[in-house]
Amino acid sequence: MTDSILHDGGAIDAQIKRLAAEIADGESDPPALIGIRTHGVPLAARLADAMEAAGRKRPQLGAIDITLYRDDLAGKALPQVLGSEIRFDIEGRRVVLVDDVLFTGRTVRAALTELADYGRPRRVELCALVDRGHRELPICADYTGFKVETDLKQRIRVRLKEGGDAEDAVVLVKP
Repeated sequence: MTDSILHDGGAIDAQIKRLAAEIADGESDPPALIGIRTHGVPLAARLADAMEAAGRKRPQLGAIDITLYRDDLAGKALPQVLGSEIRFDIEGRRVVLVDDVLFTGRTVRAALTELADYGRPRRVELCALVDRGHRELPICADYTGFKVETDLKQRIRVRLKEGGDAEDAVVLVKP
């Protein structure tokens, strides 16, 4: 496999600032930001930091682990479950789900199913740092950092310092 860096840490930071401004635009109360494990969690925290740095009220943060809601586990060993952490009421609130890469839409479907276990938000929106296309479900991001055209054999990997990577980057992985 060969890796190509598509976007570096500076480009990621710029997109996070832009996305934070778009999410906060026109709303006096911040939405709840819920990161989809694993990389959606630090991205949600970065969005919250950017909103706060821009003089907005800091949003509440949560994490959702969709492992037990996945539809592709039949016949496979159960991956590690990190657990969800939503310690606030989402009932009647605007919630923004945050993930690193939007691909088939199945992760988002699982996150929506799990989110329903916590209550009924007024509105749920989706923020994805990278949209790589190839949707299998009718799901689209309300807020997107980068759109990257890929073929099905390629992958997109988001490297984040919070995840133990040496640098932030959006990487195209070719077989």
